[in-house]
Amino acid sequence: MRPPNRVREGKGKEVSGKITNVRTKETVTIAKAETCDVCGAALDQTPCREHERRTKIDIIFEKVMNQVDAEIKECPNCTATVKGDFPEDMPGPLQYGNGLKAFAIHLIISQMVALNRVQKQISAMIGTVISEATLLKFVWRLYQALEKWEAKSIESILQAPSIHVDETSFRVDQKNHWIHVYSSGGTTLKLLHRKRGKEAMVDLNIIPR
Repeated sequence: MRPPNRVREGKGKEVSGKITNVRTKETVTIAKAETCDVCGAALDQTPCREHERRTKIDIIFEKVMNQVDAEIKECPNCTATVKGDFPEDMPGPLQYGNGLKAFAIHLIISQMVALNRVQKQISAMIGTVISEATLLKFVWRLYQALEKWEAKSIESILQAPSIHVDETSFRVDQKNHWIHVYSSGGTTLKLLHRKRGKEAMVDLNIIPR
């Protein structure tokens, strides 16, 4: 295999009119035709007429560790201890990046994978066990961050000509709850309530409006 001729990296790619949230590293390698398979003649100086392409797509899971060592010095003038500043997104001895948080939230919320299975999956990838409390904190902080989006989405759904509504059971603390789904166009809301039917509809206050 010859060294790659071109390497292109991108954060997103347009597929069927939509931008996918995927970082793509694309490598194009030229497989040269150097000698004739029939007569053995050298083809080094023969111009290429066209190319035939074959593609292999793969996924590589990569653990990324960013470490910052803050200098600690003693001021020669007043003997005070001075330490370098850490980045704002590193408030403690150990923190997790947005990529790992997004992966954990995807497993817990989108795929509804049990917490202990999420722990095992991530541990197999990074060699570190993340506590259930930390995983749930990822979800809670996302929930808080989505508060404004949720309010805007409810108003958007209320303006739609029609709304799709559904509900499905969901266990919370070994008790049956219900996920109420409201969707229209490209917006989908999933709201948790301990009841189904009229009581939940009134409390969530979307259908009455």
